[in-house]
Amino acid sequence: MNKNTKHFTMQGHAGSMEGLIDMPLDGRKPRGIALVAHPHPLYGGTMENKVTQTLARAFVALDYVVARINFRGVGQSEGTHDRGHGETDDMELVYRHMVEQFPELPVALAGFSFGTYVQSQLAQRLAAQGTPVERLALVGSAAGKWQMADIPADTILIHGENDDTIPVQAVFDWARPQDVPVVVIPGADHFFHRKLGHIKQWVIALWLGKQLQKDDPEEG
Repeated sequence: MNKNTKHFTMQGHAGSMEGLIDMPLDGRKPRGIALVAHPHPLYGGTMENKVTQTLARAFVALDYVVARINFRGVGQSEGTHDRGHGETDDMELVYRHMVEQFPELPVALAGFSFGTYVQSQLAQRLAAQGTPVERLALVGSAAGKWQMADIPADTILIHGENDDTIPVQAVFDWARPQDVPVVVIPGADHFFHRKLGHIKQWVIALWLGKQLQKDDPEEG
């Protein structure tokens, strides 16, 4: 993604996992850790997915150190798909690894599609352990397809108006009882073709509590 992107490997529950770490630009001190989860492994999802990369870029812009992994059976990561259960366990290992490497920093969780299921489950697990994460940013949330865990009220939810993989109504139905707002991007499909810049804009703006100014020229 940038000159500060580094490959790494670590041991997961099902074997070796490969990943990427992005550091803040220009040597700036990290203000937090962000873990980004990719879409469904059985349908071409990888840590190089464009939405996943866009989320990583957003958190780098926020001066977070960002970690992504390929889930089981993807790229050089060993093991086989485990319907989100093993993937959540592996993401927890990444969480613990990053906290050891960067102690005292808050941790954010972000994900796209299937990755939102993994991150919602991990957030619930960590909260139950007494170590809640700072905040979540979920794009194309897998409501209606996967058993999404309840999420904190300040979670950033972004969805495409024309998503035919996960209809926006399913996300409304999941978010409504939790009173969590949903940012709907007009005309966007599930993969946010030609709309990627909106994801970066909204994550940064909502994370910082600012209003959007103008379109981001970087559409991905």
